[in-house]
Amino acid sequence: MSKTKPRPVYLNLMQIKLPPAGLASIGHRISGLLLVLFSPVLIYLFALSLSSSQGYLEVKAIFDSFIFKLVLMLLCWSIAHHLIAGIRFLLLDMDIGMQREKVNKTAWVAMIGGLVVGFILFLRWV
Repeated sequence: MSKTKPRPVYLNLMQIKLPPAGLASIGHRISGLLLVLFSPVLIYLFALSLSSSQGYLEVKAIFDSFIFKLVLMLLCWSIAHHLIAGIRFLLLDMDIGMQREKVNKTAWVAMIGGLVVGFILFLRWV
């Protein structure tokens, strides 16, 4: 019988240090989830804005609120990060950039690029 370390009973996720590629992967999943969850809300607001002039004014009031601007900033990040990280994952699926150094560099590019492009989108739309 081999002597192996006992498996942990309690796994503290705050003590695990993920590599940049793991963080980019988690960000990609979170951004995809946010896009799926907020799509019906945005479709509803779009339909409401086209329904009548009163509906348009209601949507305009919602868009002018501070809370919606925070949500819009989060959605801009979601769009940018999901696109950039998705392209990165497609390249990895084609065995492009599979060396450890390149994987970490492209993960940083995806995370920082998502923030920068998301902020630019947010400034463009607000």
